[in-house]
Amino acid sequence: MNLKLIKGMRLVAATHNPGKAREIAALLDGNYEIVTAAALNVPEPDETESSFAGNAMLKARHAAAFTGQVSLADDSGLSVAALDGAPGIFSARWAGPDKDFSQAMAKVEERLEEAGSRDRSAWFTSALAVAWPNGPCVVVEGRVDGQLTFPPRGDRGFGYDPIFIPDGHDQTFGEMEPAAKDAMSHRARAFALLKAALIDAD
Repeated sequence: MNLKLIKGMRLVAATHNPGKAREIAALLDGNYEIVTAAALNVPEPDETESSFAGNAMLKARHAAAFTGQVSLADDSGLSVAALDGAPGIFSARWAGPDKDFSQAMAKVEERLEEAGSRDRSAWFTSALAVAWPNGPCVVVEGRVDGQLTFPPRGDRGFGYDPIFIPDGHDQTFGEMEPAAKDAMSHRARAFALLKAALIDAD
């Protein structure tokens, strides 16, 4: 089996999050036909693994089995040092069934106040998995460190972006132009590793 992603091939992005789907398409430089799991009516699987990599592999394999096509999944989240790495793999769940991340960000702030810590260091992790139908699954992981800020700033990005300032910058991911975020994000770092593993250089 050829474990390479060939330009022009169709890839299923195993996500129902339009913001994440946009980033995936952008980070693949427009070289692939991207169709989302949502567009193909692929049900979201229960994320039962205990790590970002485990959940990414679970979602990629689920989408590949359901569609019969090569599928790419991302599992990502925010980890806060003063909260012992929470919300971590439960980042989406903190947003509740309606995926209200304003609620999730408020919960992070509330938990930090309860902890009585002034430490605002945090990091985003992105695990990317590519699965072939009835075949192997390749997974890589990227990370970006930064500091949290409250109240949230900016209406770009998605998820926890408005409270996260990457190290060396003064804007949150929610304030940055998408291209600026895409150049440094945890997902960008994971994609660089994925490209090195699965995409032939020109």
